[in-house]
Order: sequence, then structure tokens, then C-alpha cells
Amino acid sequence: MLDVTFRRDSRNRLSSVFADGHADTAVHGEDIVCAAVSAILQAARLGLEEHAGVALEVEQRPGRLDLRWPEERRDDEAVVAIVATAELAVAQIAGQYPKHVRVRSAIET
Repeated sequence: MLDVTFRRDSRNRLSSVFADGHADTAVHGEDIVCAAVSAILQAARLGLEEHAGVALEVEQRPGRLDLRWPEERRDDEAVVAIVATAELAVAQIAGQYPKHVRVRSAIET
């Protein structure tokens, strides 16, 4: 199961995204569901870093991607658009493959 969590801060602004696991719809390297979610999240990372110029906290290793962005950038129009679009896209995939992808929303503690 691929778990993706979009976290919001106490002001309900998107603050981070965490992806963990694999969709396991096919053998490693041929899993189009896992590849689709990965591509969306990598595109969001690139958009945040290269387009919006956000200094992200990133942890990435096989089967795991954590992205966090600074509080002072959470109201930035580009940041909101990039991350909200990623959230919508991953939610669409999770809706099509509910046994393989789970999307959660959480509030930071």
C-alpha cells in the first residue's frame, strides 16, 4: 500500500507531504500506479523548488518521500497551487486504486 499524507498547519494551510510504501500493482519497475504518484510528487517538488523558489526540507529514499516547506511560504499563491494540484491528482489516483493508494489529510501537532 502506498500511503500519502498531506499535512496542514493550525491555520489549515498545506505544510508538508509524506509518501511511504509502494502501490504493488505490478513488479518493481513496471508499476504504473506507483510511477504516476511518484511523478506527481516529484513534479510538485520541482515546481516548489524551481518555479516558486522554496527551500524545502526533503527526505528521499526508495519507497519514501517527505517534503516540508517553511511557514512563511504557505500563503504563497504558487506554493498553494502546486501542492493543492498534487493533492487533487494523487486523490484521483487513490480513488481509482483504493486497494493500492491511500491519501490522508492530517493536522500538524
